[in-house]
Amino acid sequence: MEMVFYFYSTCCFLVIFSKASTATDTISPSESLTDGMTLVSNDGTLALGFFSPGASKNRYLAIWYNNIPMQTVVWVANRINPINDSTGLLKIESSGKLVLQVQNTTAFWSSNTTVSVENPVLQLLDSGNLVVRDERDSNPENYLWQSFDYPSDTLLPGMKIGVDLRTGLGRRLSAWKNWDDPSPGDLTFGVDLEGNPETVIWKGSEKYIRSGLWNGNDFSGYPNLRWNTIFDDDFIWNENEVYFIQYLKNKSVLSRGVLNQTDSARERYTWNTGTQTWQLFGSMPIDNCDKYSLCGPNGYCDSNTFPACHCLTGFKPKWPERWNTYDYSGGCIQSKPLNCQKGDEFIRIRRVKTPEAIHTWVNKTMNLKECRTTCLKNCSCMAYANLDVTRGGRGCVIWFGDLIDIKQFESDDGQDLYIRVSASELMKKAKVKLGIILATVIPALSGFALVLWYVGRSRRKLKVEVEDKNVNDKENKDENEDMELAVFEFGTIAQATDNFSFHKKLGEGGFGPVYKGTLANGQEIAVKRLSKSSGQGVNEFKNEVKLVAKLQHRNLVRLLGCCIHGDERMLVYEYMPNRSLDSFVFDQTKNKVLTWSKRFRIICGIARGLLYLHQDSRLRIIHRDLKASNVLLDSEMNPKISDFGMARTFGGDQTEANTNRVVGTYGYMAPEYASDGLFSVKSDVFSFGILLLEVISGMKNRGFYHANESGNLIEHAWRLWKEGKPLDIVDGFLVETSDLSELLQCIHISLLCVQQHPEERPSMSSVVVMLVSHNELPSPKQPGFLFCKKPFEADCSSGDYGSSSRNEISLSLEAR
Repeated sequence: MEMVFYFYSTCCFLVIFSKASTATDTISPSESLTDGMTLVSNDGTLALGFFSPGASKNRYLAIWYNNIPMQTVVWVANRINPINDSTGLLKIESSGKLVLQVQNTTAFWSSNTTVSVENPVLQLLDSGNLVVRDERDSNPENYLWQSFDYPSDTLLPGMKIGVDLRTGLGRRLSAWKNWDDPSPGDLTFGVDLEGNPETVIWKGSEKYIRSGLWNGNDFSGYPNLRWNTIFDDDFIWNENEVYFIQYLKNKSVLSRGVLNQTDSARERYTWNTGTQTWQLFGSMPIDNCDKYSLCGPNGYCDSNTFPACHCLTGFKPKWPERWNTYDYSGGCIQSKPLNCQKGDEFIRIRRVKTPEAIHTWVNKTMNLKECRTTCLKNCSCMAYANLDVTRGGRGCVIWFGDLIDIKQFESDDGQDLYIRVSASELMKKAKVKLGIILATVIPALSGFALVLWYVGRSRRKLKVEVEDKNVNDKENKDENEDMELAVFEFGTIAQATDNFSFHKKLGEGGFGPVYKGTLANGQEIAVKRLSKSSGQGVNEFKNEVKLVAKLQHRNLVRLLGCCIHGDERMLVYEYMPNRSLDSFVFDQTKNKVLTWSKRFRIICGIARGLLYLHQDSRLRIIHRDLKASNVLLDSEMNPKISDFGMARTFGGDQTEANTNRVVGTYGYMAPEYASDGLFSVKSDVFSFGILLLEVISGMKNRGFYHANESGNLIEHAWRLWKEGKPLDIVDGFLVETSDLSELLQCIHISLLCVQQHPEERPSMSSVVVMLVSHNELPSPKQPGFLFCKKPFEADCSSGDYGSSSRNEISLSLEAR
């Protein structure tokens, strides 16, 4: 018996030793990786195993460089949940899900793989990407899960940093807290989707360093990277995804980017084979001028001067006394007011990092002349520039409002920026310039010829650098005509809807019925026919036509045209075959169609649509009636925000307004709006929070009923949150098939959005970031528990074509 036991023990030892010693890059469901074993990439460059950072005794599952003497970790799985002993074990389940266990029982970390396959394998690629794939799939890049989608603090060649707009997946770097603790610190690096996308380093929730716009070659704020011999940068921005990526020019070189919790936040290293050390290639920030908005609005920073901060041409310090004491927070204001009607001018500033791109408008096909014309016609436009300098100067980007975070470069880095100034201010500058020239050369008669030459040269330079203010009337007229909305004949609409027959009716709201129609060319449309008895319909009709015709976003419903015939007023929209969101979420039969992944994609789409309305459209737009029935779904279940009849626009720096005519839907209204008529972007955020709760729970805020509780859905969610049972609010079937951490994140975000005080609610830009990141969120405070009272229940709702609005009450009342 002893011989048998000895033989059995020896065999086990040899098997274990063989696994630990033989380098392999894959494991299957029948195998596992324990502490002390490693998975090595095929070329031997990288390894996966367990390690302890610095002086810490905690164990982490990580990837590091395998063939260099300095242990250099590039990815950590269980950053937030360290293991305190050596019993860690990684395995891949038969479904393809990765699970990190301790003592073979407790799960400390797992992948969020949702698709199952019959033959999953885990593989460490030569790139450093840890992937789960189907072993029998002929396409080796069809990954079920990959570590590159969940980066730590290191950017490796081929890794995307940005957002997948189809799924809402966000990829960001986050710095280690310190050398002994790889859990996320407060520095993060990713792509900012507000306005024209660019890369940003955040310190907490505040911007720390911006890249400036991508101009086709590089980012305007990252100098000297274009000509390096180590790697190429690229920035991809299309309807599916937005990301930054780097490729090695020489694949034999080891190179990595790191986000550090230090003053040199972002660093790029290459491995020096001679010294056997990492050699610093570059870092950001280079100087103080790289720090976000150092010189305030309409100022620019030049590190080659002292002081470094200056006002742009045509501007002066807002607070001169503070400016003289090196307090630049107030920035600069216009020296002379602009006069859009009489004509303004543009001056060119060379070699700058372009301003913050939040309040921008982009056209990828315009040339620079067309860009200037477009900017000149819009009195809110403050600057313009080329979007892409690589294709003969194609593309146009226009800035509205204050110009923030501009840096001046001494070399040929950066980009040309054209800034709007008063014509009189520019004429004064030109006269001063000419006066200096004349005063210098006239006393010397012998230099008369030189004077003529110099004046001529100055005038030519002025002509080149100062754009001509005359606008071609014909071009304006043509462009305005292009912007006009299609007007349909009444007979065309009547024929398309079978004379507004009952079987074509999609739904009905307070503004009237909505019909499905088919035009002669086969195009399907939705026709909102305003009720003749609606006292509020005329203004809302004009408002919706004016607003929606100018809005272009993949998550906003597209207005095709309108029809005005006698006292008939109709809006013609693109047809949404899946009707509205509420027809799925609140239907006990159809709600199973909306799996959690689809719901999350819908949530992210609504958030991006609201962000566009609040920050990225030409004017800040407050929807004021965001609800499930006003979110339409196309054939692929992509969300489209609809019904802008109650929307209001803000201009300039306006952030809130007051009205004595409260409109909207009780159950979705923010408390300050329903009670005092005060509305802002934060009132839309409140409505989004309620909508998010409804999508998660499958229950309506209004009409909510629970056997043991009174109140509405917000109160129910808040009660469960305080009791530590937030998942109890989730629609039953979602709990079994969803990523619970993602569900919890969304519940957390919804409660942040419905907080009582507007200033405590996040902006939609913050919400978008929260949805696609896994950073720690602040604790929510007391929500606004507003719900509908009976005196208002006789009023009617605004319409949409998704479903009947009989169960939702929209208001139009005088606030007291």
